[in-house]
Amino acid sequence: MARIAGVDIPRNKQVVYSLPYIFGIGPTLAVKILDRLNIEQTTKVSDLTDEELNHLREVIDKEYRVEGDLRKEITLNVKRLTDIGSYRGMRHRRGLPAHGQRTKTNARTRRGPRKTVAGRGQKRGAAKK
Repeated sequence: MARIAGVDIPRNKQVVYSLPYIFGIGPTLAVKILDRLNIEQTTKVSDLTDEELNHLREVIDKEYRVEGDLRKEITLNVKRLTDIGSYRGMRHRRGLPAHGQRTKTNARTRRGPRKTVAGRGQKRGAAKK
């Protein structure tokens, strides 16, 4: 496996599909980086020369925030929002969606599994209509 930015990217895949294994690099950015370095997108990682791999490492390390630095920056941004008490910070603190999505229905990913509330549903002894 080739190691770039502290991540082992798969050797048996094409470079364009291997780069997004690095946190902070998506499909679009992977294509831009490869175009800039004149590396064919369909090339497999195992077929890259040492020189190409070194150029790839240099560009990613020098010009893009990836992995640990990016995670740290995101964490600090969220912490800043919660500290100043902004609306978005409160939503982060409560574990609710922060970008205006509805929560009456949906939002199960953010809110977790359903919790049963007492007093909901059919009353005991009430006959069905």
